[in-house]
Amino acid sequence: MDENPLIGVLALQGGVVEHVRMLEQGGARTRLVRRPEHLEGLDGLVFPGGESTTMSKLMELGGMLEPLRSLIRDGLPCFGTCAGLILLASEILDTRADAYCLQAVDVTVRRNAFGRQVDSFETDLDVAGVADGPVHAVFIRAPWVERVGADVEVLARVSDGGPADGAVVAVRQGTVLGLSFHPELTGDDRLHRYFLRMVAGHRAIPA
Repeated sequence: MDENPLIGVLALQGGVVEHVRMLEQGGARTRLVRRPEHLEGLDGLVFPGGESTTMSKLMELGGMLEPLRSLIRDGLPCFGTCAGLILLASEILDTRADAYCLQAVDVTVRRNAFGRQVDSFETDLDVAGVADGPVHAVFIRAPWVERVGADVEVLARVSDGGPADGAVVAVRQGTVLGLSFHPELTGDDRLHRYFLRMVAGHRAIPA
């Protein structure tokens, strides 16, 4: 087994390059994923931000939905940010009727919960499992988590005293990590390294 994990980044639409940079900074090899054959041999997969309904339709058109669902059922570590969290959720509120989600993590998310593009904001978050102080989080037309399943761990909530105070914005269930915000835009790679530790732990489990 190669010492450095191979992490795919879903590259159908949305922010991709920044995730690749962060993962490689953390020591991973990366692969852009656009077709089902690109999923072969991955140790983990990142679902970036972008437009979730567009991304879900492109997954359907490209024959990606069932291969992705199969890999998720088999425990492939997945990391979703913003639209990526929406795609990984089990239920989406305020979306189109023909949008898809992969039901990888037992949460209900609300699209654009923090408002439109002009309502984008930044704040500092304490994230469980991430050392060395708060994480600076960038929210852009972001979702939040409205329902958390019994097996889901809440890693972070907004706690800035503003109108969204208390909103759940980071969750983990087993090998799946989901964030409402964009850690790839800040230069702080601690959450990508957190995900790579998840991948390493999964790889260490005998098949």
